[in-house]
Amino acid sequence: MRLIPALGGQDLKERRPARVMQCRGGRQVATGGPRSSMRAANRKELAVDRAAKKELVTALNSVFKGTSVVVVAHYSGLNVAQMQTLRRQMKQAGAAVKVAKNRLAKIALEGTDAAVVVPLLKGPTLIAYSGDPIAAPKVAADFAKANEKFVILGGAMGKTALDANGVKALAALPSLDELRAKIVGLIQAPATKIAQVVNAPAAKLARVVQAYAAKRETNSEAA
Repeated sequence: MRLIPALGGQDLKERRPARVMQCRGGRQVATGGPRSSMRAANRKELAVDRAAKKELVTALNSVFKGTSVVVVAHYSGLNVAQMQTLRRQMKQAGAAVKVAKNRLAKIALEGTDAAVVVPLLKGPTLIAYSGDPIAAPKVAADFAKANEKFVILGGAMGKTALDANGVKALAALPSLDELRAKIVGLIQAPATKIAQVVNAPAAKLARVVQAYAAKRETNSEAA
């Protein structure tokens, strides 16, 4: 124990912060001091962290219950600017992106139709989703073409599990807005034109569909 000089030539013992003794189960335990304060701070931090995780899981669960389609992708290697671009493109299409720890995402998926994507949640994954079943897949597929480090793993549409090709197939379909526009155009078309389409032989309709598909494939290869 260190001694310090005191007034009047006397040596006094260095004063230290007093500790309060409390009885716990018949034993005396010292409280107070820096270690006790650190433990209290750690407990408070853990409580805040648990509350934040619980709130995130609740929010994700609500999202999964209300969405039509979910896309899961690896994003390792993307920089901040690229992630911001992805988020902006998703938002413009009426979709959104969530990045969460896989463990929390799996908990949030429990009891939802999208739970079929749980096996995909390995490594650095993100989840894109939208109410329009075409929006999120379309943006994800287009972004993957421009960014090789963004890899689509699969997804879900309702209870139906999708692999990467299934997501890309959805992305190739017209969006709901495009379909609505075509329906409105058909309704506004002259009655004779509608009658011609309806009464056309099945073989002729098949040839039209095949020609349309071939044209799209040719345009894709040219691009």
